[in-house]
Parts: sequence; structure tokens; C-alpha cells
Amino acid sequence: MTGDDLSVVVETAHDGAVLIRVRGSLDAWSGSKELVGALTGAARGGGRRTVVDLSGVEFADSAGLHALLHGRRKHGEAGVPLVLAGPMTATLRRLFEVTGTLDAFEVADSVETAFTW
Repeated sequence: MTGDDLSVVVETAHDGAVLIRVRGSLDAWSGSKELVGALTGAARGGGRRTVVDLSGVEFADSAGLHALLHGRRKHGEAGVPLVLAGPMTATLRRLFEVTGTLDAFEVADSVETAFTW
């Protein structure tokens, strides 16, 4: 996988939670629609929570942020908690800070922490 590729892998955890691992560049060029599909499916799937592992995201732009916000809305409608897990790169954290959207999400320092909430 090159830095411009996007990989989205959906796993079901032992306790009925869903883990979505995102790797690479989360932007319009790489196809952030794949993440939208995964998040929508997780919200509809009825799991007890969805954790999005962003520790492997090297770059994200407004399309990637839009995908995450869309997923947040779908999860809210379904009553399923959505947690973003890091550690996030400085570039990704900066995107949230500049856009004022970090507080719109529950954010955990790690996947392990996200599953203990």
C-alpha cells in the first residue's frame, strides 16, 4: 500500500462492537466513500458501539472529515456510540482542531481504551 492508498477493514469484536481500521490517506482522491460505506453499515448493524482506528491515517482532508461526520450522524440516528481511536498523527489532529470538529466526536487515545468505555 502506498501513502495515497486507503484501506478500510471492518472487524466484529468479541463483545458485539465493530472495529473499523483505517490506513493510508483519507481524502477524496483515495476514495473516502469506502469509509462512508463502512460507517453506514456499522450504524445499521446494531452493534453496541463502533470504534474507528485512525492510528494508521497518514493524511486526511475535508472529504475524509466529511466521511467521519456523516458516520457520526448515522450512528446518532441509530443510537450506536461512535468512538474515534488514535493515537492520531499531528496532521490529522490539526484537521480536527482547525475545523473545530474535535469536540463533535468521542476520542480515545487507543483502540484498547475505546473498547473500555
